Amino acid sequence: MPALVIFDCDGVLVDSERIALRLNVEIGPELGWAITPDEVMHHFVGRSSASIRAVISERLDAAAAARWDERFIERHRAAVDSDLEAVAGIHEALSRITVPTCVASSGSHEKMRHTLGRTGLYEHFEGRIFSATEVRDGKPAPDLFLHAAARMGVDPSRCVVVEDSRYGVQAARAAGMQALGYCGGLTPREWLEGPDTRVFDDMSDLPALLAATPVTSPTS
Repeated sequence: MPALVIFDCDGVLVDSERIALRLNVEIGPELGWAITPDEVMHHFVGRSSASIRAVISERLDAAAAARWDERFIERHRAAVDSDLEAVAGIHEALSRITVPTCVASSGSHEKMRHTLGRTGLYEHFEGRIFSATEVRDGKPAPDLFLHAAARMGVDPSRCVVVEDSRYGVQAARAAGMQALGYCGGLTPREWLEGPDTRVFDDMSDLPALLAATPVTSPTS
């Protein structure tokens, strides 16, 4: 069994990626970029706010990126309050996982307090939540996952990451961790497939997958 399971937040614990995609497609034309759902998936999903602002700044300019971010934060909060649900099966899966867990997300702590709180998951992870705002480079760089492992006192080789984005599984591989890629949301299966990664589409399968995922001892 792994010594630590690191969960992404959006799309793995909370079903928020659909909300984010809809809002970005709505906001884009208001600021001069008629962004498509496919473009949101390719450029935004799984990345930090800073990385997304950089993409928008390159396409438009820094001022437009700042306005985009402001509108997204405001509308996202309202949409979470009215529409957000936990990912199907995650509560039951967490109840069956006996090894230590934590969250490492591209989102801010404020955002995670809101989304995890609305879905009854915040208390499960309280004190073990890490944000890309704490590291220099967000996903697909390994910094966030390495930071989470260090804070939890676990060697990276003993960690398994549960992710739903292409950038997330890339970050896990770069950190030297096994990845379980969840394709039950928006991300196509083929975007998650690759070395050291098993892809699944039903959260009820997660505990068994963790038990069957090989990890190595740091002394081996």
